[in-house]
Amino acid sequence: MADFYSIMVGFMQQGGLFMYPIAVVLLIGAAITIERWVYLKREKIRNQKAFEDFLPLLRTNDHEKMTLFTRDNQAPVSRIIGCGLDMMKVTKQRADVEQAMNEGVMEVMPKLENRTAYLATLANVATLLGLLGTIIGLIAAFAAVANADPAEKSALLSQSISIAMNTTAFGLIAAIPLLIANAVITKKTRDIIDSIEMASIKFLNVMTLNRAIEAGAPKMQQAA
Repeated sequence: MADFYSIMVGFMQQGGLFMYPIAVVLLIGAAITIERWVYLKREKIRNQKAFEDFLPLLRTNDHEKMTLFTRDNQAPVSRIIGCGLDMMKVTKQRADVEQAMNEGVMEVMPKLENRTAYLATLANVATLLGLLGTIIGLIAAFAAVANADPAEKSALLSQSISIAMNTTAFGLIAAIPLLIANAVITKKTRDIIDSIEMASIKFLNVMTLNRAIEAGAPKMQQAA
């Protein structure tokens, strides 16, 4: 462990000043990744539990109890279903109810997607900082070699280039995990949104079926 620490310290020191902005970018990206992962995991559990608790009420077709549930429960899926229930008080048209629920999804999505896009941006910034550090390092290296002793030029240039390339390497070391984190968090967000949309469709289908049964009941009684 001590050897690894000393290697990393030497690597950072040899890379020059641009190593530190890249390190800051990496730390910010790691913080965003951890925060998003914890938040999305919590929201996934909340949505699953909320819909499982809501299903028994959905089968009873008791609009009043369902409305009270969606108002008391703060899970995204509950708020979206609540939008549908509120619209059903105004109109029975499935398209209108579905539109109201879609608007609810649009309200929820920014919270689920918040800060995720920064990960790809930070990955690009880390890469560009690495390249910029390398270019500036090479410029300084060639300037130093220009005034050096001819016998030492080759060794000095080789050493300077090696040091300058450290920033490119560190930029890529920071960028690659951030790009992977962006893909993973985006996928996790998409899965939650898909599950919310699926729950919304199930709600609409059950409510549409219940209305069809209610509409057909009087006709069945008359026929009997």
